[in-house]
Amino acid sequence: MASDKRNSPGDDGGEPYGRPLRHRVLVAMVGVATLAVALFAIPLAVSMQRRYHDETAAALGRDATWIAAVVPDDVVRSSVTSTWLPKGLPSRLVVGFYAADGTKISGGGPSRSDVAADARDGHVHEAVENGFLAVAAPIPSDERLTGSVRVATPYQAVRDRVHRAWLAMAGLAVVVVGLAAGFALRHSARLAAPLEHLTMSAQALGSGDFSIRALRSDVREANAAGLALEATARRLGDMLDRERAFSADVSHQLRTQLTGMLLGLESALGRPDADLPGAIRTAVARGERLQTIIEDLVRLSRGSRTSGAEPLDVRALLEEVTGDRRATLAEDGRRLTVSLPEEPPEVEASPAAVRQILHVLLDNAAIHGKGGIAVEVSDLGDGVAIEVTDQGDGIPEGADVFARRSGDAKGHGIGLALARSLAEAEGGRLILRRPAPPVFSLLLPTR
Repeated sequence: MASDKRNSPGDDGGEPYGRPLRHRVLVAMVGVATLAVALFAIPLAVSMQRRYHDETAAALGRDATWIAAVVPDDVVRSSVTSTWLPKGLPSRLVVGFYAADGTKISGGGPSRSDVAADARDGHVHEAVENGFLAVAAPIPSDERLTGSVRVATPYQAVRDRVHRAWLAMAGLAVVVVGLAAGFALRHSARLAAPLEHLTMSAQALGSGDFSIRALRSDVREANAAGLALEATARRLGDMLDRERAFSADVSHQLRTQLTGMLLGLESALGRPDADLPGAIRTAVARGERLQTIIEDLVRLSRGSRTSGAEPLDVRALLEEVTGDRRATLAEDGRRLTVSLPEEPPEVEASPAAVRQILHVLLDNAAIHGKGGIAVEVSDLGDGVAIEVTDQGDGIPEGADVFARRSGDAKGHGIGLALARSLAEAEGGRLILRRPAPPVFSLLLPTR
């Protein structure tokens, strides 16, 4: 089935399909304004044409009635001259006198008029004849209807008046549509500006810029989209920072374990009286620990670091972590002790995360500490505290042991930073409870 290329931008990053918002708003508002003007203007134009026609016809009717009232009723039997017409009549009027059958007796107008013939019923009639608007009024008589007066004016004058009115209406309509177009341009720019800013922000986000900020406008939906994009950029930036830090911490942990294993093997190979089987066993143990670390870190990097994801057997985990360290510490004359309640409370945390945290704390105590190492588990009611302490000189005052930095002979490397991030990911905390002798406390919530 062929894909619809009209609904998606091109694969080469071309322009997206569709018309710009500015154009759509402009066309919509101008179209609505034009339709509204047309709906009002057309009936108004028709009504105005009818009104001017009726006004002219009414004026002609008054003039015709006036003339019929002052002309003698024996007009049919005599010749009517202009002296019989009243003074003050418009100069453009064409006045004619007609018999009852519509035949002209005297005056102006056609030789026969239908509108004059219609006036024999005693009423005023009007019609358009030969390009004139004509009105006929009956001449009153005591005996019978003797004839009618026909008054006419060029109908072109009425048309000219209507056309002038229509022209004024058209000009007003053009002004209204122009104002609507100007308003549409301004309003479309106000609507399109935040969306265009969102487009640029999205492109910047795709380029790796997580510092974008939403543009505040008077469009609520655009503001909501901008705030959502800003929050998404901030979360992605934080997530990327955490992932980068996590990757750095993981590489540090792996290098530390691998370096220890290689140094042990190189030391055994360099001494003629070295216990090679023992060195191999130690290397194998460290290799197994390294494999466990890799598996745990891979599991954590895939999103298994969810607080409360599974129950944690604290006793079994401590036995696993401390079991292979007692012999190594004993070779250096150091002792590792573990104390915990008879029934440790249930903890919901990732065993992989807690295992790595304990490895970091024990490595830190073994490398940088002195004397015996003690691991103590305490029930805090709504949480569990796992404390690791040694008899070393402790942490210098003001030093930030959880800061990420390269390890050296006097520092604590970046393993503690990894341990703290893993603890926070599990909903817990890792703190330095006492600087000297150092006591690190891992706080985890209970189920």
